[in-house]
Amino acid sequence: MRVVKEADERKNEILDAANELFGQKGFDGTSTNDILEKVDIARGTLYYHFKSKEEILNALIERYNIRLLSAAQKIASNTGLPINERIIRVIMALNVNNGSGKEIIAQMHKPQNALMHQKTQKAILNGITPILAEIIKEGIEQGLFNTSFPYECIEMIITYANTVFDNDMEMTDEERSERIKAFIFNIERLLGVESGGLIPCLMKVFDSESEKEHE
Repeated sequence: MRVVKEADERKNEILDAANELFGQKGFDGTSTNDILEKVDIARGTLYYHFKSKEEILNALIERYNIRLLSAAQKIASNTGLPINERIIRVIMALNVNNGSGKEIIAQMHKPQNALMHQKTQKAILNGITPILAEIIKEGIEQGLFNTSFPYECIEMIITYANTVFDNDMEMTDEERSERIKAFIFNIERLLGVESGGLIPCLMKVFDSESEKEHE
């Protein structure tokens, strides 16, 4: 006998099951029958919530991005933090290493899930860029930055970060270190920040994250 559940609860249950199956078999390798068996629901129940497997994928990406953007927006709104530190923390928030974020990231980097990867990167670019652009405008008003293209600068920064620091990129520790230095150098040039101006904030954020990992 199947248990009757609230619509939102059932929908999330389907998404959780699909998320796990996509991780094990890939998007293309998972059938709707696999999802039905795992959740133990009738086909009509599945189609009541999602019309296709593609729609399930889109809902998974949307759920992941909502969580990510919510975390980024919370950081951006924290006026108790210096502007430079807020920028660095928002960029670092793009790297979600726990919970469902970790599972989706792992799935995205499988060849069979290239579509999920592409859609998520596009959503991150479209969602994070305006959040950071507002911080940049605030910094311009305070005389911290000097650029006529706040939105476009952030778009370039996020595009580079998404590509070069993607977990799919194979780099040695030395190569990654050099790219991080170049990344900070070019952020400073794009935003018109004095050379080395972002380094103290970057080190403060990294030290803080390192302390959390060791707690």
